[in-house]
Amino acid sequence: MPAQAYMGKECVCQLRKGICDQSCVRDMLDTPFYIACLKLKGRRCVVVGAGDIGLEKVEGLLACDADVTLIAPEAIEPLREHAREGAIRWEQRPYAGAADLEGVFMAIAATDDTDVNISVYDDAERRAMLVNVVDVPPLCNFILPAIVRTGPLAIAISTAGASPALAKRMKREIEALFGEPYARLAVMLNDVRGWAKATLPTYQDRKEFFEGIVNGDPDPIALLRADNERAVQELIARAQDEQAAPRVTA
Repeated sequence: MPAQAYMGKECVCQLRKGICDQSCVRDMLDTPFYIACLKLKGRRCVVVGAGDIGLEKVEGLLACDADVTLIAPEAIEPLREHAREGAIRWEQRPYAGAADLEGVFMAIAATDDTDVNISVYDDAERRAMLVNVVDVPPLCNFILPAIVRTGPLAIAISTAGASPALAKRMKREIEALFGEPYARLAVMLNDVRGWAKATLPTYQDRKEFFEGIVNGDPDPIALLRADNERAVQELIARAQDEQAAPRVTA
């Protein structure tokens, strides 16, 4: 349900203007967001609403190993399948209020009922919880960017709610530019992090070691694009040998 659907209703955003006049929507581009990556593994997250948007949010949470509860009287088939498989808990009923958020880390409202969405937002805000009402940035204390995810790499694209369509285009272009070779290199570099920590005594030494590989010649990304992983392994091994060799001082 888009933010415009709240026009003329009682104002429930942080401005508390009495009746919604959409000024909060107009101000969104001036709102600075603190960008962070949340560790959701095992944390309880609630999604209210079980349509296509609810499915998108549920699957995003499952990708991060969250403990997901879905609340909705009805659900589309892919969500029913997740419930049958035990990937999520489905409370097959309407949102019941604050009790549904007890012990919950994050709540996402994805219904087409503005009153339900407002209730989820108010109940979560009173508990200082993370809450997102889909497509209504003023009723969110965090927003969900478009995510490019390849292996261990995750790139977030946000337009501060101004244009999800633009964010989707940028996502497609970034996926084409930063794909599998970057993810493979990240895994290979992670494999030598333990060696670097044990061998190189200072942060600056470790920084120079990894930057020498990433920005070196030959280019490891070009090698991986050519499917020459062995050459990248040799590049890393040479860098290790150089760092481990005794340094001669004048």
